[in-house]
Amino acid sequence: MSEPTFYEKVYEVVRLVPPGRVTSYGAIAKYLGAARSSRLVGWAMNVSHGVVPAVPAHRVVNRQGLLSGKAHFGDVNAMEVKLTAEGIEVVNDQIQHFDRIFWDPEKDLTIT
Repeated sequence: MSEPTFYEKVYEVVRLVPPGRVTSYGAIAKYLGAARSSRLVGWAMNVSHGVVPAVPAHRVVNRQGLLSGKAHFGDVNAMEVKLTAEGIEVVNDQIQHFDRIFWDPEKDLTIT
């Protein structure tokens, strides 16, 4: 069996983000040992729609809690709708109480 691609590793981490929590592109990149690759994580999220098993890309935002990837959900409101359905408050494309709901894979996971 071959080594998973970077995108596949990103998807594995994103699938672990609990409902009602969010993480950032940079936090995922850092966890994967590629701290300067947050943009690559963003590209992975942009093409994750339709990946099986599903990838909850709506739970990944920029380091300031902004819905910077919302244009890649087909409907520009879809990301906010999904987050709101999980109890996350969003105002003007900004996650509210970001520090409280931020999920950091480096703290919450152990690299296997």
